[in-house]
Amino acid sequence: MSTAATRIGFIGLGLMGHGIAKNLIAKGFPLTVRVHRNRKPAEDILAAGAKEVKTSAELARASDIVILCVTGSPQIEEIVYGPDGILGAARDGLIVVDTSTAEPSSTAKIRDDLAAKGTRYVDAPLARTPKEAEEGRLNTMVGADEATFAQLKPVLSAYCENVIHVGPPGHGHILKLVNNFLAQAIATASAEACAACAKSGVSIAKLHEVVSAGGVNSGIFQMMVGRMLEGGDLSGLKFTLVNAMKDLRYYTHMVESLPSPAIVGEAVHQSLVNANMLGFGDKYIASLIEAQEKLAGVKIVGR
Repeated sequence: MSTAATRIGFIGLGLMGHGIAKNLIAKGFPLTVRVHRNRKPAEDILAAGAKEVKTSAELARASDIVILCVTGSPQIEEIVYGPDGILGAARDGLIVVDTSTAEPSSTAKIRDDLAAKGTRYVDAPLARTPKEAEEGRLNTMVGADEATFAQLKPVLSAYCENVIHVGPPGHGHILKLVNNFLAQAIATASAEACAACAKSGVSIAKLHEVVSAGGVNSGIFQMMVGRMLEGGDLSGLKFTLVNAMKDLRYYTHMVESLPSPAIVGEAVHQSLVNANMLGFGDKYIASLIEAQEKLAGVKIVGR
Protein backbone atom coordinates (compact mmCIF):
# COMPACT_ATOMS: atom_id res chain seq x y z
CA MET A 1 0.00 0.00 0.00
CA SER A 2 1.66 3.24 -1.12
CA THR A 3 1.67 6.43 0.94
CA ALA A 4 -0.53 8.23 -1.57
CA ALA A 5 -3.15 5.46 -1.44
CA THR A 6 -3.18 4.97 2.34
CA ARG A 7 -6.04 6.95 3.82
CA ILE A 8 -5.46 7.78 7.47
CA GLY A 9 -8.20 8.56 9.98
CA PHE A 10 -7.19 10.34 13.17
CA ILE A 11 -8.91 10.97 16.51
CA GLY A 12 -7.21 12.91 19.30
CA LEU A 13 -5.76 16.27 18.30
CA GLY A 14 -4.34 17.02 21.74
CA LEU A 15 -0.83 17.79 22.96
CA MET A 16 0.64 14.69 21.29
CA GLY A 17 -1.94 14.19 18.57
CA HIS A 18 -1.52 17.58 16.94
CA GLY A 19 2.11 16.91 16.08
CA ILE A 20 1.31 13.41 14.83
CA ALA A 21 -1.44 14.68 12.52
CA LYS A 22 0.75 17.53 11.29
CA ASN A 23 3.53 15.14 10.34
CA LEU A 24 1.20 12.68 8.63
CA ILE A 25 -0.06 15.46 6.34
CA ALA A 26 3.47 16.74 5.75
CA LYS A 27 4.54 13.24 4.64
CA GLY A 28 1.74 13.08 2.08
CA PHE A 29 -0.87 10.90 3.77
CA PRO A 30 -4.52 11.79 3.02
CA LEU A 31 -5.93 12.58 6.48
CA THR A 32 -9.46 12.58 7.88
CA VAL A 33 -10.03 13.81 11.44
CA ARG A 34 -12.79 13.87 14.02
CA VAL A 35 -12.61 17.06 16.09
CA HIS A 36 -13.79 17.38 19.69
CA ARG A 37 -15.10 20.49 21.41
CA ASN A 38 -11.76 22.32 21.34
CA ARG A 39 -11.32 23.18 17.67
CA LYS A 40 -8.19 25.30 18.09
CA PRO A 41 -5.67 22.44 17.58
CA ALA A 42 -7.50 21.41 14.39
CA GLU A 43 -7.33 24.76 12.61
CA ASP A 44 -3.92 24.34 10.95
CA ILE A 45 -4.52 20.62 10.35
CA LEU A 46 -7.72 21.37 8.41
CA ALA A 47 -6.05 24.29 6.66
CA ALA A 48 -3.30 21.90 5.50
CA GLY A 49 -5.87 19.75 3.74
CA ALA A 50 -7.31 17.31 6.29
CA LYS A 51 -10.98 16.43 5.91
CA GLU A 52 -13.37 16.47 8.87
CA VAL A 53 -16.12 14.01 9.78
CA LYS A 54 -18.55 14.05 12.68
CA THR A 55 -18.47 10.45 13.97
CA SER A 56 -15.98 7.65 14.58
CA ALA A 57 -17.96 5.38 12.23
CA GLU A 58 -17.70 7.91 9.38
CA LEU A 59 -13.98 8.19 10.03
CA ALA A 60 -13.53 4.42 9.90
CA ARG A 61 -15.46 4.16 6.62
CA ALA A 62 -13.27 6.89 5.07
CA SER A 63 -9.96 5.32 6.16
CA ASP A 64 -7.64 2.39 5.57
CA ILE A 65 -5.87 2.96 8.90
CA VAL A 66 -7.40 4.70 11.92
CA ILE A 67 -5.03 6.14 14.55
CA LEU A 68 -6.36 6.88 18.03
CA CYS A 69 -4.42 9.26 20.28
CA VAL A 70 -6.52 9.72 23.42
CA THR A 71 -5.93 9.37 27.14
CA GLY A 72 -6.74 5.79 28.03
CA SER A 73 -9.09 2.83 28.00
CA PRO A 74 -12.40 4.63 28.82
CA GLN A 75 -11.89 7.03 25.90
CA ILE A 76 -10.83 4.22 23.55
CA GLU A 77 -13.84 2.10 24.53
CA GLU A 78 -16.20 5.02 23.84
CA ILE A 79 -14.68 5.52 20.38
CA VAL A 80 -14.98 1.81 19.56
CA TYR A 81 -18.25 0.82 21.27
CA GLY A 82 -20.11 4.13 21.64
CA PRO A 83 -22.87 5.48 19.41
CA ASP A 84 -21.63 5.66 15.80
CA GLY A 85 -18.44 3.95 16.99
CA ILE A 86 -15.74 2.19 15.02
CA LEU A 87 -17.11 -1.29 15.76
CA GLY A 88 -20.23 -0.57 13.72
CA ALA A 89 -18.12 0.40 10.70
CA ALA A 90 -15.41 -2.25 11.12
CA ARG A 91 -14.65 -4.26 8.00
CA ASP A 92 -12.17 -6.65 6.53
CA GLY A 93 -8.80 -4.97 5.88
CA LEU A 94 -9.25 -1.99 8.23
CA ILE A 95 -6.45 -1.43 10.77
CA VAL A 96 -6.98 0.50 14.01
CA VAL A 97 -3.84 1.75 15.76
CA ASP A 98 -4.18 2.62 19.46
CA THR A 99 -1.39 4.98 20.60
CA SER A 100 -2.85 5.51 24.09
CA THR A 101 -1.66 4.09 27.39
CA ALA A 102 -4.35 1.49 28.03
CA GLU A 103 -5.29 -1.44 30.23
CA PRO A 104 -4.09 -4.65 28.54
CA SER A 105 -7.34 -6.46 29.42
CA SER A 106 -9.37 -3.79 27.63
CA THR A 107 -7.00 -3.92 24.66
CA ALA A 108 -7.46 -7.69 24.37
CA LYS A 109 -11.27 -7.44 24.38
CA ILE A 110 -11.32 -4.71 21.74
CA ARG A 111 -8.86 -6.67 19.60
CA ASP A 112 -11.08 -9.78 19.70
CA ASP A 113 -14.28 -7.85 18.99
CA LEU A 114 -12.78 -6.04 15.99
CA ALA A 115 -11.12 -9.23 14.70
CA ALA A 116 -14.57 -10.82 14.44
CA LYS A 117 -15.29 -8.24 11.72
CA GLY A 118 -11.94 -8.61 9.97
CA THR A 119 -10.38 -5.48 11.49
CA ARG A 120 -6.89 -5.65 12.97
CA TYR A 121 -6.28 -3.77 16.24
CA VAL A 122 -2.68 -2.74 16.91
CA ASP A 123 -1.29 -1.29 20.14
CA ALA A 124 1.42 1.26 19.36
CA PRO A 125 1.77 3.52 22.43
CA LEU A 126 4.16 6.45 22.42
CA ALA A 127 7.17 7.73 24.32
CA ARG A 128 8.74 11.20 24.47
CA THR A 129 6.90 14.53 24.67
CA PRO A 130 4.72 16.93 22.64
CA LYS A 131 7.92 18.67 21.50
CA GLU A 132 9.12 15.51 19.75
CA ALA A 133 5.59 14.93 18.43
CA GLU A 134 5.73 18.26 16.61
CA GLU A 135 9.20 17.38 15.30
CA GLY A 136 8.11 13.91 14.12
CA ARG A 137 10.58 12.32 16.54
CA LEU A 138 8.41 10.24 18.87
CA ASN A 139 9.19 6.66 19.86
CA THR A 140 6.58 3.95 19.49
CA MET A 141 6.48 0.37 20.77
CA VAL A 142 4.32 -1.76 18.48
CA GLY A 143 2.44 -4.93 19.36
CA ALA A 144 1.51 -6.64 16.10
CA ASP A 145 2.21 -9.64 13.88
CA GLU A 146 5.13 -9.31 11.46
CA ALA A 147 3.01 -8.64 8.37
CA THR A 148 0.92 -5.94 10.02
CA PHE A 149 4.01 -4.28 11.47
CA ALA A 150 5.63 -4.17 8.02
CA GLN A 151 2.48 -2.61 6.58
CA LEU A 152 2.27 0.02 9.31
CA LYS A 153 5.94 0.97 9.61
CA PRO A 154 5.92 3.63 6.83
CA VAL A 155 2.91 5.30 8.48
CA LEU A 156 4.39 5.19 11.99
CA SER A 157 7.72 6.48 10.66
CA ALA A 158 5.96 9.65 9.52
CA TYR A 159 5.80 10.81 13.14
CA CYS A 160 8.29 8.56 14.96
CA GLU A 161 12.08 8.53 15.04
CA ASN A 162 12.19 5.04 16.54
CA VAL A 163 9.58 2.45 15.54
CA ILE A 164 10.20 -0.65 17.68
CA HIS A 165 8.39 -3.93 17.09
CA VAL A 166 8.18 -5.23 20.66
CA GLY A 167 6.22 -8.42 20.03
CA PRO A 168 2.78 -9.82 19.21
CA PRO A 169 -0.51 -7.92 19.71
CA GLY A 170 -0.81 -6.64 23.29
CA HIS A 171 2.89 -6.38 24.05
CA GLY A 172 3.01 -2.69 23.12
CA HIS A 173 0.59 -1.66 25.86
CA ILE A 174 2.22 -3.95 28.40
CA LEU A 175 5.68 -2.55 27.69
CA LYS A 176 4.36 1.02 27.79
CA LEU A 177 3.03 0.45 31.31
CA VAL A 178 6.39 -0.97 32.40
CA ASN A 179 8.18 1.98 30.78
CA ASN A 180 5.89 4.47 32.52
CA PHE A 181 6.33 2.71 35.85
CA LEU A 182 10.09 3.16 35.55
CA ALA A 183 9.68 6.81 34.56
CA GLN A 184 7.33 7.64 37.43
CA ALA A 185 9.48 5.72 39.91
CA ILE A 186 12.43 7.96 38.99
CA ALA A 187 10.22 11.05 39.15
CA THR A 188 8.74 10.26 42.57
CA ALA A 189 12.15 9.31 43.97
CA SER A 190 13.65 12.56 42.65
CA ALA A 191 10.93 14.63 44.32
CA GLU A 192 11.32 12.75 47.60
CA ALA A 193 15.10 13.20 47.47
CA CYS A 194 14.64 16.96 47.10
CA ALA A 195 12.42 17.01 50.19
CA ALA A 196 14.94 14.99 52.18
CA CYS A 197 17.69 17.43 51.26
CA ALA A 198 15.56 20.48 52.04
CA LYS A 199 14.48 19.06 55.40
CA SER A 200 18.04 18.19 56.40
CA GLY A 201 19.56 21.43 55.18
CA VAL A 202 21.58 19.85 52.37
CA SER A 203 21.90 21.92 49.20
CA ILE A 204 19.63 20.68 46.39
CA ALA A 205 22.01 22.35 43.94
CA LYS A 206 24.75 20.08 45.29
CA LEU A 207 22.41 17.06 45.02
CA HIS A 208 21.98 17.99 41.37
CA GLU A 209 25.74 18.35 40.88
CA VAL A 210 26.51 14.98 42.46
CA VAL A 211 23.75 13.08 40.62
CA SER A 212 24.64 14.74 37.30
CA ALA A 213 28.20 13.43 37.59
CA GLY A 214 27.30 9.79 38.22
CA GLY A 215 25.31 6.74 37.23
CA VAL A 216 22.15 7.86 39.04
CA ASN A 217 21.70 10.66 36.53
CA SER A 218 18.80 10.43 34.07
CA GLY A 219 16.86 12.53 31.63
CA ILE A 220 13.88 12.56 33.98
CA PHE A 221 16.02 13.76 36.90
CA GLN A 222 17.32 16.59 34.74
CA MET A 223 13.86 17.54 33.46
CA MET A 224 12.58 17.67 37.03
CA VAL A 225 15.39 18.84 39.30
CA GLY A 226 17.64 20.53 36.72
CA ARG A 227 14.77 22.59 35.30
CA MET A 228 13.42 23.35 38.78
CA LEU A 229 16.78 24.82 39.77
CA GLU A 230 16.65 27.07 36.69
CA GLY A 231 14.21 29.61 38.08
CA GLY A 232 11.62 27.24 39.46
CA ASP A 233 10.61 25.74 36.09
CA LEU A 234 8.24 22.80 36.70
CA SER A 235 7.25 22.28 33.07
CA GLY A 236 10.08 19.98 31.99
CA LEU A 237 7.87 16.89 31.77
CA LYS A 238 4.64 17.89 30.03
CA PHE A 239 2.47 15.07 31.35
CA THR A 240 -0.18 15.68 33.97
CA LEU A 241 -0.19 14.05 37.37
CA VAL A 242 -3.76 12.84 36.91
CA ASN A 243 -2.68 10.90 33.82
CA ALA A 244 0.41 9.59 35.61
CA MET A 245 -1.82 8.31 38.42
CA LYS A 246 -4.02 6.58 35.84
CA ASP A 247 -1.02 4.93 34.16
CA LEU A 248 0.31 3.57 37.45
CA ARG A 249 -3.13 2.25 38.32
CA TYR A 250 -3.14 0.37 35.02
CA TYR A 251 0.37 -0.90 35.75
CA THR A 252 -0.45 -2.22 39.22
CA HIS A 253 -3.65 -3.87 37.93
CA MET A 254 -1.68 -5.61 35.22
CA VAL A 255 1.14 -6.79 37.48
CA GLU A 256 -1.24 -8.04 40.16
CA SER A 257 -3.19 -10.01 37.56
CA LEU A 258 -0.09 -11.97 36.42
CA PRO A 259 0.59 -12.22 39.44
CA SER A 260 3.97 -10.56 39.98
CA PRO A 261 5.29 -8.34 42.80
CA ALA A 262 4.24 -4.68 42.61
CA ILE A 263 5.78 -3.40 45.83
CA VAL A 264 7.53 -0.39 44.29
CA GLY A 265 4.72 0.12 41.79
CA GLU A 266 2.13 0.40 44.58
CA ALA A 267 4.31 2.93 46.43
CA VAL A 268 4.77 5.02 43.29
CA HIS A 269 1.03 4.87 42.61
CA GLN A 270 0.22 6.06 46.13
CA SER A 271 2.72 8.91 45.79
CA LEU A 272 0.84 10.02 42.68
CA VAL A 273 -2.51 9.60 44.44
CA ASN A 274 -1.25 11.86 47.24
CA ALA A 275 -0.13 14.52 44.75
CA ASN A 276 -3.56 14.45 43.11
CA MET A 277 -5.38 14.65 46.45
CA LEU A 278 -3.24 17.67 47.35
CA GLY A 279 -4.62 19.45 44.28
CA PHE A 280 -1.81 19.01 41.74
CA GLY A 281 -3.62 16.69 39.31
CA ASP A 282 -3.76 19.20 36.46
CA LYS A 283 -0.10 20.15 36.88
CA TYR A 284 2.86 18.42 35.26
CA ILE A 285 5.02 15.63 36.71
CA ALA A 286 7.62 17.98 38.24
CA SER A 287 4.90 19.27 40.58
CA LEU A 288 5.55 16.12 42.57
CA ILE A 289 8.16 18.42 44.10
CA GLU A 290 5.40 20.84 45.14
CA ALA A 291 3.51 17.95 46.71
CA GLN A 292 6.63 17.06 48.69
CA GLU A 293 6.85 20.68 49.89
CA LYS A 294 3.39 20.32 51.40
CA LEU A 295 3.97 16.87 52.85
CA ALA A 296 7.37 17.66 54.38
CA GLY A 297 6.64 21.28 55.28
CA VAL A 298 9.69 22.60 53.45
CA LYS A 299 10.48 25.10 50.68
CA ILE A 300 12.12 23.53 47.62
CA VAL A 301 11.07 25.45 44.52
CA GLY A 302 12.62 28.88 44.02
CA ARG A 303 9.69 31.19 43.26
